Amino acid sequence: MSYRPYQQILRRKSRLIHVGRVPVGGDAPISVQTMTNTPTEDAKATIEQIRRCEMAGADIVRVSVPTEESTAALHEIVREVNVPIVADIHFHYRRAIEAAEAGAACLRVNPGNIGTKDRVKEVVKAARDHGCSIRIGVNAGSLEKHLLEKYGEPNPEALVESALWHAAHLQELDFHEFKISVKASDVFLAVAAYQQLAEACDHPLHIGITEAGGKRAGTVKSAIGLGSLLWAGIGDTLRVSLSAEPEEEVSVGWEMLKSLHLRHRGVKVISCPSCARQGFDVIRTVEKLEERLAHIDQPISLSIIGCVVNGPGEALMTDIGLTGGGAGTHMVYGMGKTSHTVRTEEMVEHIVGLVEARAEAMKAAKAAAVEQQAAE
Repeated sequence: MSYRPYQQILRRKSRLIHVGRVPVGGDAPISVQTMTNTPTEDAKATIEQIRRCEMAGADIVRVSVPTEESTAALHEIVREVNVPIVADIHFHYRRAIEAAEAGAACLRVNPGNIGTKDRVKEVVKAARDHGCSIRIGVNAGSLEKHLLEKYGEPNPEALVESALWHAAHLQELDFHEFKISVKASDVFLAVAAYQQLAEACDHPLHIGITEAGGKRAGTVKSAIGLGSLLWAGIGDTLRVSLSAEPEEEVSVGWEMLKSLHLRHRGVKVISCPSCARQGFDVIRTVEKLEERLAHIDQPISLSIIGCVVNGPGEALMTDIGLTGGGAGTHMVYGMGKTSHTVRTEEMVEHIVGLVEARAEAMKAAKAAAVEQQAAE
Protein backbone atom coordinates (compact mmCIF):
# COMPACT_ATOMS: atom_id res chain seq x y z
CA MET A 1 0.00 0.00 0.00
CA SER A 2 3.02 2.32 0.00
CA TYR A 3 2.89 5.63 -1.82
CA ARG A 4 3.40 5.35 -5.58
CA PRO A 5 6.08 7.85 -6.63
CA TYR A 6 4.98 10.42 -9.19
CA GLN A 7 8.51 10.55 -10.60
CA GLN A 8 11.06 7.82 -11.05
CA ILE A 9 14.69 8.88 -10.76
CA LEU A 10 16.79 7.82 -13.73
CA ARG A 11 20.17 6.87 -12.30
CA ARG A 12 23.44 7.62 -14.05
CA LYS A 13 24.94 4.53 -15.68
CA SER A 14 28.16 3.46 -13.99
CA ARG A 15 30.45 0.45 -14.00
CA LEU A 16 29.88 -2.24 -11.38
CA ILE A 17 32.47 -3.00 -8.72
CA HIS A 18 32.27 -4.84 -5.41
CA VAL A 19 33.10 -3.92 -1.84
CA GLY A 20 33.26 -7.41 -0.43
CA ARG A 21 29.87 -8.93 -1.17
CA VAL A 22 28.19 -5.54 -1.68
CA PRO A 23 27.84 -4.47 -5.34
CA VAL A 24 28.43 -0.78 -6.00
CA GLY A 25 27.44 0.86 -9.28
CA GLY A 26 25.67 -0.65 -12.27
CA ASP A 27 22.09 -1.55 -11.37
CA ALA A 28 22.95 -2.29 -7.73
CA PRO A 29 20.97 -0.51 -5.00
CA ILE A 30 22.60 2.61 -3.58
CA SER A 31 24.45 1.41 -0.49
CA VAL A 32 24.62 3.23 2.85
CA GLN A 33 27.95 3.63 4.62
CA THR A 34 29.22 5.04 7.88
CA MET A 35 32.53 5.19 9.76
CA THR A 36 33.48 4.10 13.26
CA ASN A 37 34.79 6.59 15.81
CA THR A 38 36.15 4.16 18.40
CA PRO A 39 39.93 3.62 18.65
CA THR A 40 40.46 0.85 16.10
CA GLU A 41 43.09 -0.72 18.35
CA ASP A 42 40.20 -1.43 20.75
CA ALA A 43 38.78 -4.26 18.68
CA LYS A 44 35.99 -5.05 21.16
CA ALA A 45 34.60 -1.50 21.19
CA THR A 46 34.92 -1.20 17.42
CA ILE A 47 33.13 -4.50 16.81
CA GLU A 48 30.30 -3.48 19.14
CA GLN A 49 29.88 -0.19 17.32
CA ILE A 50 29.88 -1.86 13.91
CA ARG A 51 27.19 -4.27 15.09
CA ARG A 52 25.01 -1.31 16.13
CA CYS A 53 25.55 0.12 12.66
CA GLU A 54 24.54 -3.21 11.13
CA MET A 55 21.31 -3.11 13.13
CA ALA A 56 20.65 0.40 11.81
CA GLY A 57 21.05 -0.87 8.25
CA ALA A 58 24.65 -0.11 7.29
CA ASP A 59 25.73 -1.92 4.14
CA ILE A 60 29.42 -0.99 4.48
CA VAL A 61 31.47 0.37 7.40
CA ARG A 62 34.74 2.28 7.16
CA VAL A 63 37.42 1.99 9.84
CA SER A 64 40.43 4.26 10.22
CA VAL A 65 43.77 2.43 10.41
CA PRO A 66 46.51 4.99 11.14
CA THR A 67 48.85 2.64 13.07
CA GLU A 68 50.27 -0.88 12.93
CA GLU A 69 48.27 -1.67 16.05
CA SER A 70 45.06 -0.69 14.26
CA THR A 71 45.76 -2.85 11.20
CA ALA A 72 46.61 -5.72 13.55
CA ALA A 73 43.21 -5.29 15.23
CA LEU A 74 41.55 -5.30 11.82
CA HIS A 75 42.04 -9.09 11.57
CA GLU A 76 39.67 -9.66 14.50
CA ILE A 77 37.26 -6.90 13.50
CA VAL A 78 36.76 -8.27 9.98
CA ARG A 79 36.23 -11.77 11.34
CA GLU A 80 33.58 -10.74 13.89
CA VAL A 81 31.28 -8.50 11.81
CA ASN A 82 28.89 -9.15 8.93
CA VAL A 83 29.42 -6.05 6.79
CA PRO A 84 32.38 -5.39 4.47
CA ILE A 85 35.05 -3.19 6.05
CA VAL A 86 36.73 -0.29 4.26
CA ALA A 87 40.16 0.58 5.62
CA ASP A 88 40.71 4.35 5.73
CA ILE A 89 44.31 5.20 4.80
CA HIS A 90 46.10 8.54 5.12
CA PHE A 91 49.82 9.30 4.75
CA HIS A 92 51.17 5.80 5.48
CA TYR A 93 50.80 3.58 2.42
CA ARG A 94 52.11 0.60 4.41
CA ARG A 95 48.85 0.65 6.39
CA ALA A 96 46.98 -0.01 3.14
CA ILE A 97 49.06 -3.10 2.45
CA GLU A 98 48.59 -4.34 6.02
CA ALA A 99 44.84 -3.68 5.85
CA ALA A 100 44.53 -5.67 2.63
CA GLU A 101 46.37 -8.56 4.29
CA ALA A 102 44.04 -8.26 7.31
CA GLY A 103 40.93 -8.80 5.20
CA ALA A 104 39.64 -5.32 4.40
CA ALA A 105 37.17 -5.37 1.50
CA CYS A 106 38.18 -1.94 0.23
CA LEU A 107 41.03 0.53 0.70
CA ARG A 108 40.16 4.21 0.88
CA VAL A 109 43.20 6.23 -0.13
CA ASN A 110 43.52 10.01 -0.35
CA PRO A 111 45.78 10.61 -3.35
CA GLY A 112 46.76 14.03 -2.04
CA ASN A 113 48.64 12.52 0.88
CA ILE A 114 49.43 8.89 0.00
CA GLY A 115 52.73 9.58 -1.75
CA THR A 116 54.50 8.71 -4.99
CA LYS A 117 53.38 6.62 -7.96
CA ASP A 118 55.56 3.77 -6.73
CA ARG A 119 53.69 3.70 -3.42
CA VAL A 120 50.35 3.73 -5.23
CA LYS A 121 51.63 0.81 -7.33
CA GLU A 122 52.36 -1.19 -4.17
CA VAL A 123 48.92 -0.43 -2.78
CA VAL A 124 47.30 -1.57 -6.03
CA LYS A 125 49.29 -4.82 -5.96
CA ALA A 126 48.12 -5.51 -2.41
CA ALA A 127 44.52 -4.77 -3.39
CA ARG A 128 44.71 -7.08 -6.38
CA ASP A 129 46.42 -9.86 -4.43
CA HIS A 130 43.80 -9.80 -1.66
CA GLY A 131 40.64 -9.06 -3.65
CA CYS A 132 40.15 -5.50 -2.42
CA SER A 133 38.53 -2.66 -4.27
CA ILE A 134 39.80 0.90 -3.85
CA ARG A 135 38.14 4.25 -3.24
CA ILE A 136 39.95 7.27 -4.61
CA GLY A 137 39.00 9.79 -1.94
CA VAL A 138 39.64 13.34 -3.15
CA ASN A 139 38.97 16.05 -0.58
CA ALA A 140 38.92 19.83 -0.99
CA GLY A 141 40.99 20.15 2.16
CA SER A 142 43.90 18.04 0.92
CA LEU A 143 44.36 18.70 -2.78
CA GLU A 144 47.77 18.24 -4.38
CA LYS A 145 50.08 21.27 -4.44
CA HIS A 146 50.28 21.44 -8.23
CA LEU A 147 46.49 21.69 -8.48
CA LEU A 148 46.28 24.40 -5.84
CA GLU A 149 48.95 26.31 -7.72
CA LYS A 150 47.10 25.83 -11.00
CA TYR A 151 43.65 26.83 -9.77
CA GLY A 152 44.53 29.06 -6.83
CA GLU A 153 41.98 27.41 -4.54
CA PRO A 154 39.88 24.26 -4.25
CA ASN A 155 37.20 24.36 -6.95
CA PRO A 156 35.17 21.76 -8.85
CA GLU A 157 37.65 21.62 -11.71
CA ALA A 158 40.56 20.95 -9.33
CA LEU A 159 38.68 18.17 -7.52
CA VAL A 160 37.68 16.49 -10.77
CA GLU A 161 41.16 16.80 -12.28
CA SER A 162 42.67 15.21 -9.18
CA ALA A 163 40.16 12.35 -9.27
CA LEU A 164 40.63 11.57 -12.95
CA TRP A 165 44.42 11.92 -12.71
CA HIS A 166 44.56 9.24 -10.03
CA ALA A 167 41.96 7.10 -11.76
CA ALA A 168 44.23 7.10 -14.79
CA HIS A 169 47.10 5.84 -12.61
CA LEU A 170 45.02 2.86 -11.51
CA GLN A 171 43.89 2.15 -15.07
CA GLU A 172 47.48 2.26 -16.28
CA LEU A 173 48.13 -0.51 -13.77
CA ASP A 174 45.16 -2.42 -15.24
CA PHE A 175 43.20 -2.02 -12.00
CA HIS A 176 39.55 -1.13 -12.47
CA GLU A 177 37.86 -2.13 -9.20
CA PHE A 178 37.62 1.40 -7.84
CA LYS A 179 35.13 4.12 -7.04
CA ILE A 180 35.68 7.84 -6.60
CA SER A 181 34.60 10.57 -4.20
CA VAL A 182 35.19 14.33 -4.51
CA LYS A 183 34.08 15.66 -1.15
CA ALA A 184 33.95 19.17 0.24
CA SER A 185 32.27 20.77 3.22
CA ASP A 186 30.77 23.45 0.99
CA VAL A 187 27.55 22.13 -0.55
CA PHE A 188 27.86 24.10 -3.79
CA LEU A 189 31.48 23.01 -4.32
CA ALA A 190 30.77 19.35 -3.62
CA VAL A 191 27.65 19.17 -5.78
CA ALA A 192 29.31 20.96 -8.71
CA ALA A 193 32.34 18.66 -8.50
CA TYR A 194 30.20 15.52 -8.49
CA GLN A 195 28.12 16.82 -11.40
CA GLN A 196 31.24 17.43 -13.48
CA LEU A 197 32.77 14.10 -12.51
CA ALA A 198 29.55 12.23 -13.35
CA GLU A 199 29.67 13.66 -16.86
CA ALA A 200 33.39 12.97 -17.32
CA CYS A 201 33.51 9.26 -16.47
CA ASP A 202 31.51 6.11 -15.76
CA HIS A 203 33.30 5.16 -12.54
CA PRO A 204 30.97 4.44 -9.59
CA LEU A 205 30.72 7.41 -7.25
CA HIS A 206 30.75 7.53 -3.46
CA ILE A 207 28.89 10.72 -2.55
CA GLY A 208 29.03 12.78 0.61
CA ILE A 209 29.27 16.28 2.04
CA THR A 210 32.28 16.08 4.31
CA GLU A 211 32.42 17.68 7.77
CA ALA A 212 28.73 18.61 7.47
CA GLY A 213 28.29 19.44 11.17
CA GLY A 214 26.22 18.21 14.09
CA LYS A 215 23.15 16.01 13.93
CA ARG A 216 20.59 18.67 13.03
CA ALA A 217 22.66 21.09 10.94
CA GLY A 218 24.63 18.29 9.30
CA THR A 219 21.47 16.41 8.39
CA VAL A 220 20.00 19.50 6.72
CA LYS A 221 23.24 20.28 4.88
CA SER A 222 23.68 16.68 3.73
CA ALA A 223 20.04 16.40 2.67
CA ILE A 224 20.41 19.46 0.46
CA GLY A 225 23.67 18.32 -1.13
CA LEU A 226 23.10 14.58 -1.38
CA GLY A 227 19.42 15.04 -2.17
CA SER A 228 20.34 17.22 -5.15
CA LEU A 229 22.77 14.60 -6.43
CA LEU A 230 20.48 11.64 -5.84
CA TRP A 231 17.56 13.45 -7.50
CA ALA A 232 19.80 13.93 -10.55
CA GLY A 233 20.62 10.20 -10.55
CA ILE A 234 24.18 10.68 -9.28
CA GLY A 235 25.58 8.41 -6.57
CA ASP A 236 26.17 4.69 -6.13
CA THR A 237 27.00 4.64 -2.43
CA LEU A 238 26.76 7.36 0.21
CA ARG A 239 27.88 8.45 3.62
CA VAL A 240 26.20 11.16 5.66
CA SER A 241 29.04 12.77 7.67
CA LEU A 242 27.70 13.96 11.02
CA SER A 243 29.23 14.91 14.35
CA ALA A 244 27.01 12.22 15.82
CA GLU A 245 27.12 8.51 16.45
CA PRO A 246 27.60 6.46 13.27
CA GLU A 247 24.21 4.80 13.70
CA GLU A 248 22.65 8.24 13.24
CA GLU A 249 24.49 8.65 9.93
CA VAL A 250 23.04 5.35 8.75
CA SER A 251 19.51 6.30 9.77
CA VAL A 252 19.71 9.65 7.99
CA GLY A 253 21.12 8.01 4.87
CA TRP A 254 18.23 5.58 4.76
CA GLU A 255 15.68 8.35 5.25
CA MET A 256 17.12 10.14 2.21
CA LEU A 257 16.87 7.03 0.05
CA LYS A 258 13.37 6.24 1.28
CA SER A 259 12.18 9.80 0.65
CA LEU A 260 13.34 9.58 -2.97
CA HIS A 261 11.95 6.04 -3.42
CA LEU A 262 15.44 4.76 -4.17
CA ARG A 263 15.45 2.09 -1.46
CA HIS A 264 13.00 0.90 1.13
CA ARG A 265 13.86 -0.42 4.57
CA GLY A 266 12.14 -0.22 7.91
CA VAL A 267 9.07 1.76 8.89
CA LYS A 268 8.34 4.88 6.87
CA VAL A 269 6.33 7.15 9.16
CA ILE A 270 4.03 9.70 7.56
CA SER A 271 2.84 12.05 10.28
CA CYS A 272 1.21 15.46 10.52
CA PRO A 273 2.92 18.42 12.25
CA SER A 274 -0.03 18.51 14.70
CA CYS A 275 -2.37 21.39 15.51
CA ALA A 276 -5.25 22.24 17.83
CA ARG A 277 -7.50 19.75 16.01
CA GLN A 278 -5.39 16.75 17.06
CA GLY A 279 -7.22 13.99 18.89
CA PHE A 280 -4.01 12.78 20.61
CA ASP A 281 -0.46 14.05 21.21
CA VAL A 282 0.95 13.45 17.74
CA ILE A 283 4.51 14.60 18.47
CA ARG A 284 5.02 12.37 21.50
CA THR A 285 3.23 9.44 19.84
CA VAL A 286 5.50 9.58 16.79
CA GLU A 287 8.59 9.85 19.01
CA LYS A 288 7.55 6.72 20.91
CA LEU A 289 6.68 4.78 17.78
CA GLU A 290 9.93 5.64 15.99
CA GLU A 291 11.88 4.42 19.02
CA ARG A 292 9.82 1.26 19.47
CA LEU A 293 9.90 0.36 15.76
CA ALA A 294 13.57 1.07 15.04
CA HIS A 295 14.31 -2.69 14.95
CA ILE A 296 11.95 -3.36 12.04
CA ASP A 297 13.78 -3.89 8.76
CA GLN A 298 10.84 -4.79 6.52
CA PRO A 299 9.56 -1.88 4.37
CA ILE A 300 6.28 -0.83 5.99
CA SER A 301 4.45 2.49 5.67
CA LEU A 302 2.70 3.90 8.74
CA SER A 303 0.61 7.07 8.88
CA ILE A 304 -0.02 8.88 12.16
CA ILE A 305 -2.46 11.75 11.61
CA GLY A 306 -4.00 13.74 14.44
CA CYS A 307 -7.45 14.50 13.03
CA VAL A 308 -9.99 13.64 10.33
CA VAL A 309 -9.13 16.48 7.92
CA ASN A 310 -6.36 14.61 6.08
CA GLY A 311 -6.18 11.51 8.25
CA PRO A 312 -8.47 9.09 6.40
CA GLY A 313 -7.00 9.94 3.00
CA GLU A 314 -3.42 9.50 4.20
CA ALA A 315 -4.23 6.33 6.15
CA LEU A 316 -5.82 4.65 3.15
CA MET A 317 -2.54 5.00 1.21
CA THR A 318 -0.33 3.33 3.83
CA ASP A 319 0.02 -0.20 5.13
CA ILE A 320 -1.17 0.80 8.59
CA GLY A 321 -2.78 4.09 9.60
CA LEU A 322 -4.05 5.87 12.67
CA THR A 323 -6.38 8.89 12.63
CA GLY A 324 -7.32 10.90 15.68
CA GLY A 325 -10.95 10.93 16.71
CA GLY A 326 -13.05 12.34 19.52
CA ALA A 327 -13.53 11.31 23.14
CA GLY A 328 -10.21 9.44 23.24
CA THR A 329 -11.16 6.94 20.52
CA HIS A 330 -9.21 6.77 17.24
CA MET A 331 -9.59 4.96 13.95
CA VAL A 332 -7.12 2.31 12.77
CA TYR A 333 -6.70 1.46 9.09
CA GLY A 334 -5.07 -1.54 7.48
CA MET A 335 -4.08 -2.11 3.85
CA GLY A 336 -6.32 0.61 2.48
CA LYS A 337 -9.40 -0.19 4.52
CA THR A 338 -11.05 1.12 7.66
CA SER A 339 -10.45 -1.53 10.30
CA HIS A 340 -11.26 -0.76 13.93
CA THR A 341 -10.92 1.75 16.77
CA VAL A 342 -8.43 2.03 19.62
CA ARG A 343 -8.35 4.03 22.84
CA THR A 344 -5.58 6.60 23.50
CA GLU A 345 -4.09 4.69 26.42
CA GLU A 346 -3.70 1.51 24.30
CA MET A 347 -2.71 3.23 21.07
CA VAL A 348 1.09 2.96 21.01
CA GLU A 349 1.23 -0.69 22.12
CA HIS A 350 -1.51 -1.57 19.66
CA ILE A 351 0.21 0.05 16.66
CA VAL A 352 3.56 -1.51 17.58
CA GLY A 353 1.86 -4.91 17.67
CA LEU A 354 0.25 -4.38 14.27
CA VAL A 355 3.53 -3.30 12.66
CA GLU A 356 5.49 -6.17 14.19
CA ALA A 357 2.86 -8.67 13.05
CA ARG A 358 2.96 -7.29 9.51
CA ALA A 359 6.77 -7.45 9.49
CA GLU A 360 6.70 -11.10 10.55
CA ALA A 361 4.12 -11.89 7.89
CA MET A 362 6.28 -10.24 5.23
CA LYS A 363 9.34 -12.22 6.35
CA ALA A 364 7.36 -15.46 6.25
CA ALA A 365 6.03 -14.67 2.77
CA LYS A 366 9.53 -13.95 1.49
CA ALA A 367 10.87 -17.18 2.99
CA ALA A 368 8.03 -19.15 1.40
CA ALA A 369 8.69 -17.52 -1.98
CA VAL A 370 12.38 -18.42 -1.78
CA GLU A 371 11.52 -21.99 -0.80
CA GLN A 372 9.03 -22.26 -3.68
CA GLN A 373 11.59 -20.88 -6.14
CA ALA A 374 14.18 -23.38 -4.94
CA ALA A 375 11.70 -26.23 -5.34
CA GLU A 376 10.99 -25.21 -8.92
